Amino acid sequence: MTAKEMERGAFGLRAPSYYAKCMFGGIMACGFTHASVVTLDVAKCRAQAHSKAGRWPSGLIPGIRKIAATEGAAGMRVGWVPTFFGYGAQGLFKFGLNEFFKDIYSNALGEEWVLSSKGRKMALWAAASGSAEIFADIALCPFEMTKVKMQVTLPGQEGAIPHKLLPGMRAMAANAAETKFPFGSLTPLWGRQVPYTMIKFVGFYLTAETVYDQIEKRYGYTAKDLSATTKLGITFGCGYWAGIFCAIATQPMDNLVSMKGIPENRNKPWGQMASEMGTMNLFTKGLGTRIIMIGTLTGLQWWIYGTTKYYMGFGTQ
Repeated sequence: MTAKEMERGAFGLRAPSYYAKCMFGGIMACGFTHASVVTLDVAKCRAQAHSKAGRWPSGLIPGIRKIAATEGAAGMRVGWVPTFFGYGAQGLFKFGLNEFFKDIYSNALGEEWVLSSKGRKMALWAAASGSAEIFADIALCPFEMTKVKMQVTLPGQEGAIPHKLLPGMRAMAANAAETKFPFGSLTPLWGRQVPYTMIKFVGFYLTAETVYDQIEKRYGYTAKDLSATTKLGITFGCGYWAGIFCAIATQPMDNLVSMKGIPENRNKPWGQMASEMGTMNLFTKGLGTRIIMIGTLTGLQWWIYGTTKYYMGFGTQ
């Protein structure tokens, strides 16, 4: 990364190559991490959609065992291709546009004024990441709807679609009156992902600031004194911590997105599904699995993004 790429010009924006590199880091961070935990995702989605009716175990380990016993290795990776491409596209906009909106908003408000207050910095981080996520979810939605349909449809159940990406998406499009493909789940996706991303970014930046402040106060080391390995380790830990709160805050909408994928719910309003599921299940069904999954994902995403930025020459987070 050259000094010229980092310079801010009109509207506070940097060189296009800077945002392109951030977008590349986002693709790497989100596409690979989500695809790597697809087995957990299959078990989680099926528990959310079917455990109340007794068609699927509610626990993570029993769910994975059932997948392995009834579907083998193929069942353990159902939906990994739409997961990889969908979350890769989401990561491109999530991380790339976050940097774009941070520069736009801080320039409009006055960077010194914003950075002089923790509250204003948190508001900036929330506004930038939330704005980016709106576009990220538009890119994600068709892939997410296809993935969820693949994962929540049990073997032999009505309404199954092909497990390959393009045939699966064509099947979703051919039955769009029922599936609402490609953007029928966009509103609940925004309801889940926008607050998730705002918590993810604000939580991460705030935790990282606190950690570095404490290291300086207790040991006298500034961030510049620490090795890249140490800083990337801090990046992972702060990301995992932020991910726990992301999972808890967005669990109800995640449950509803999974519920929408099964045949008996295809024409039900979101409010009716929430009522039928009940408040306790809405907030807790699959939560333990999702905390493990989202905590790990978020930590790894920040670590991969930070590592990518480090090797491109502009930071570790």
